[in-house]
Amino acid sequence: MSEDEAHHTPPDSLLQVIDNLARFHREHEKYYSQAPLRQAGELQARSRALKSLADWWSDAEAGEQTSPIAFAGTEDLNAPGLVAESGILFMEGEDEPAELRRMKREVGMLAEETEQGGAWLAQAMEQAWEIAGSLAAYPALADLLGERHRIIANDWQSAGLQALVARLLRRALDLLARVDFSPAALRADLRGERKAPDYLYSASELFDRAADLMAESATLVHENERRWRVFRSRVRALRSEWGSSRE
Repeated sequence: MSEDEAHHTPPDSLLQVIDNLARFHREHEKYYSQAPLRQAGELQARSRALKSLADWWSDAEAGEQTSPIAFAGTEDLNAPGLVAESGILFMEGEDEPAELRRMKREVGMLAEETEQGGAWLAQAMEQAWEIAGSLAAYPALADLLGERHRIIANDWQSAGLQALVARLLRRALDLLARVDFSPAALRADLRGERKAPDYLYSASELFDRAADLMAESATLVHENERRWRVFRSRVRALRSEWGSSRE
């Protein structure tokens, strides 16, 4: 490497740092291009369960307690096929099904984790943006600056989507909190205004939108795969040239 070339190339210490980032962040993003898809699928399953209940309760006639035996299934409140699919079972003499309580608890945890992950990613991209700008001082990396900034832009957009997902999930939980899921309260609602189905439909729609945005977030991160590969390949070539020039 000539003296002029060395002047246009980042020092090896900086190249080593960049190589490390390209290697491990690429591996990190392999996970985050898949995990949100699994979470989105689980969220869609929860949404389907809410819609099934809402569909059933929109037309079902409220009955009386049909069995004096504790834990007997309620004939009027259990949507056909839903018990086997989701485990949600309304029982005589019981309160809100444990499966619904678990669903809301898990969605709350997902909202918390998603919000924290989005905040961390947004902060990391603030720093990455500044560092990427400083690389413009090295002409040897000039043609890669578009690749690096696109990676940052995709991750930044993903961070924003994660923040919105958390908001949607929390609002859906707020709507579900408006429903008393005890059999006695549900039967009273079915005999009256039938507001429970409306709340469930709205909550399920927010679940659906959150799932869509989670999938979009994963797509943005997955798009970075080739860019990381190209970026790291150039950095490794420059490090090799740097090492050869010192021999």
